[in-house]
Amino acid sequence: MNKISLNHQILFGVVVGILLGFWFTALEQQSAIVQTGLYIAKLVGTLFTDLLRMVLIPLVFTSIVVGVANLRSHRQMNRVWQVALIFFTSTMMLALILGLTSANLLQPGGELQIAMFQDAMQSFQATQMSLPDFFAQFLRSLFQNPIAALAQSNVLAVVLFALLLGIALVVGGERYRNILTLMQEFLELILMLVGWIMRLAPLGIMALVLQLVATQDAGLLSTMIKFVAIVLGTTLLHGLVVLPMILYLTTGMTPLKFWLGAREALITAFATSSSAATLPVTLRCAEQHLHVKRDVAGFVIPLGATMNMDGTALYEAVAALFIANLVGIELSLTQQLIVFVTAMLAAIGAPGIPSAGMVTMVVVLQSVGLPVEAIAILLPVDRILDTLRTAVNVEGDMVGSLVVQHWINKDKLGK
Repeated sequence: MNKISLNHQILFGVVVGILLGFWFTALEQQSAIVQTGLYIAKLVGTLFTDLLRMVLIPLVFTSIVVGVANLRSHRQMNRVWQVALIFFTSTMMLALILGLTSANLLQPGGELQIAMFQDAMQSFQATQMSLPDFFAQFLRSLFQNPIAALAQSNVLAVVLFALLLGIALVVGGERYRNILTLMQEFLELILMLVGWIMRLAPLGIMALVLQLVATQDAGLLSTMIKFVAIVLGTTLLHGLVVLPMILYLTTGMTPLKFWLGAREALITAFATSSSAATLPVTLRCAEQHLHVKRDVAGFVIPLGATMNMDGTALYEAVAALFIANLVGIELSLTQQLIVFVTAMLAAIGAPGIPSAGMVTMVVVLQSVGLPVEAIAILLPVDRILDTLRTAVNVEGDMVGSLVVQHWINKDKLGK
């Protein structure tokens, strides 16, 4: 197996996972083979994702500190900030426009009856939070005791503290050179650990894909086929056309070259459904395969993993219109603009809030007066949809790092 590249090992694991998942689906669900197989798959998949999460916070912290310190020392920090934020905002807006347009044209949910889901809605209790409360909680989660943030894996708070520490190291100059050197060496050690963990990726991803395929309710998927098809179709369109087109027009890199370099991260994101858990792999792909400078990748990608959520914003906008159609409420243009803005802001995330994904969806529904209990309708199909939107989120982070690097290099040449 050592002679086979890691990319090919991961692809082989995905294929085996899919085939085993379909085989388990065809068998009796209570049979010993299925139960034992799913138990082993859960153990292996959980081990792999836990290992990635183990190195996540140290990697985010050191990569941001080192990246900011080096970028500021080369007078590039302001330009990196500007290009990254413009890119993140622009692509999320494009994703939302795509999602809302398709939902308005195809009207998912109009043919279904809300009575079909009454039991699920009655048994589901959503954590309701108004938009002002949501953002007050969000802001409070940014400024935390850094030790507590590190211990609780509050990624956004860790990113903010690391940004400030990186700036302080630059302002302090040579006096703190030893601390910066220590951070650089610690980052190299963490990256070495990531390399070791990735040797388990083929098995871990195979186990996660097996669970995903074997545990999906095909009957419910067929009931909501139009909604699922619209979300998957628009997400794929954004990931396969919009983002690669932006990359090609900006940097000249072909989509094929990008996908070959990003393949490990995209497959891991699809299998884990977690941008945060995938972050170590994303950084590895950006630096080693796509040749993004460590300083740029170490700043843009962790920031993007918490702020740049194209797939999530698109999903929440389409889901809001789906629920509106389901309950017979027609959203006006003004209300859809509110959905647009709220979904974009809510997709950034809410660190420190339990069930953050559900809370953000609640905020979007509440903004236009839709019943928050209707989230229960989405839960059974959310897992399959989450896989693809996470992969697109991660793709956006890597494309963003390449676009930022291109503009930084262009500025250097211009001078």
